[in-house]
Amino acid sequence: MRVTGINADQRWSESMPAAYERYLVPVVFQPFAEDLTARAAALRPRRVLELAAGTGVLTSNLLAAAPSAEVTATDLNEAMVAFGSTRAPGAQWRQADAQRLPVPDGGFDLVVCQFGVMFFPDRVATFTEVRRVLAAGGRFLFNTWGPLRTHAFEVALQAGLERAFPVDPPRFFPTVPHGYADPAVVVADLAAAGFAVEEEQELTLQGRAASTADLVTGYLTGTPVRAAVEGRGDGPAVRATVIEEVTARLGPGPVTAPMTAYVFRAAA
Repeated sequence: MRVTGINADQRWSESMPAAYERYLVPVVFQPFAEDLTARAAALRPRRVLELAAGTGVLTSNLLAAAPSAEVTATDLNEAMVAFGSTRAPGAQWRQADAQRLPVPDGGFDLVVCQFGVMFFPDRVATFTEVRRVLAAGGRFLFNTWGPLRTHAFEVALQAGLERAFPVDPPRFFPTVPHGYADPAVVVADLAAAGFAVEEEQELTLQGRAASTADLVTGYLTGTPVRAAVEGRGDGPAVRATVIEEVTARLGPGPVTAPMTAYVFRAAA
């Protein structure tokens, strides 16, 4: 997967999953993992394939909510797979490209993906691959972030980056996590891959961070923004500037802010 403006081999260093897990998962990803898990468990799956599993926040929730299901968790990045396999050892973990899954046709009755489809270079091709590995009538369940303006934490973060880099600021947030934020486009891509969309829902949940300093640390050291910042010079000064801007917008913390996503369920 290629991340716009960031060299692919710099996206994830071995230390990044730990920062992602510590600072971002509880605040940004756990609330939506709980929602997606409840939707997945209601389908009573027997064989689950997870794409872009990251550090395993959704994986561990799935294992607890559907203990009889066989869960295979995949991620393109080896550092994430290594970390996730220790966090959620009940799943079978595999390094895999979602566009070329190393699994047989029709092997799963549910494929899930939390905030990963935005990273796929060719979504129709990836969705077609997902359909290949699903049994007849199987489901594809996933979420995507809404527009950047609907994620208060990342609005503040982007403003901080633009203040730190007035010329050519990093554009990771608007172009990648929030770059697939039109539900009509997502539905059209699913249809092009042969899926029938059963459910599409806008969902806003609250994120709660202990401090804006922790939040900024997580984003600047636990996401691909790290490479963009480190490649531009004085990391500590950038961090201080971004914290100052985020704090001015959200307060020092504890801070609660809304985050909007779209949830899709499609049938093969």
